[in-house]
Amino acid sequence: MTYVIVHALAPIFVIMLLGFYAGKAKMVDNKNVSLLNIFVMDFALPAALFTATVQTPWAGIVGQSPLIVVLVLSMWVAYAAFYFLCIKVFHKSPQDAAVLTLTVALPNYAALGLPILGSVLGESSGTSLSVAVSIACGSVLMTPFCLLILEREKALAAGGEHKSSLAMLPVLMWRSVTKPIVWGPLLGVVLSALGIRMPELLLSTIKPLGLAATAAALFLTGLILSARQLKMNRAVVVASLTKLLIQPLIAWGLVLVLGLHGQIAITAILMIALSAGFFGVVFGNRFGVSSPDAEAALLISSVLCIITLPLFISLTSGM
Repeated sequence: MTYVIVHALAPIFVIMLLGFYAGKAKMVDNKNVSLLNIFVMDFALPAALFTATVQTPWAGIVGQSPLIVVLVLSMWVAYAAFYFLCIKVFHKSPQDAAVLTLTVALPNYAALGLPILGSVLGESSGTSLSVAVSIACGSVLMTPFCLLILEREKALAAGGEHKSSLAMLPVLMWRSVTKPIVWGPLLGVVLSALGIRMPELLLSTIKPLGLAATAAALFLTGLILSARQLKMNRAVVVASLTKLLIQPLIAWGLVLVLGLHGQIAITAILMIALSAGFFGVVFGNRFGVSSPDAEAALLISSVLCIITLPLFISLTSGM
């Protein structure tokens, strides 16, 4: 099992290392990555998320509702609690807190979901559906929180009126929804719910763009990291513990409360137990927000999940 996890993590580290090397060797300007960020955030990732959601049958999404409840509540609880810690205990700015919290709360479904679930439960259409649903939950129901905070702070920094967050909510929600990274997967879910099938020609046309998404995002993450000096501190330690231990235990508690068992219970816990995803770091860079703690938490959780994932796989084996 350790080999399977290392095998799944290896591409992540290799591609991030290539981006890190390109930045350090000055092959790519690691101080100005806006063009690559636009490609990742406005084209590649939206294409990948749209393709994943629009090809997920609505009946399958509805059938996975217990999984959706556990995933969403686990992410929301972790996001709310850790954001509070970032603001009140670690005294971070709202932008930094939003980026770090999204890194912690949103697991790396896209890169690790299928390899891990496939190795534990076997590769099947059901496994693929669970991963697709997880990606949809993260992109549609998690990322807008971070975008709302980043858009709010951007508006205030630009000299906007100091209205309450509630008063600014409609405008901020509109700005968030108009981002391709949000409306891409959301459109896919809506079309799936309406039973509208996309022409195969359209899907095959955007498929190469979607296939480039994960690699481009990981390369961009490595490039961003090459311009930083990573440091350990309380926030990084708590962030790593939250991602690798506390959040999976939250999911486990929800599984017990809901009375879930079998494959759906194992899937819910293991998907939440995955290492931190790259969305937070990439989102922050898109808005000019640097969060060294988010970058450090991303690296540490990716390394330490080699230990924690086998632990949760073993603990859930009898469910």
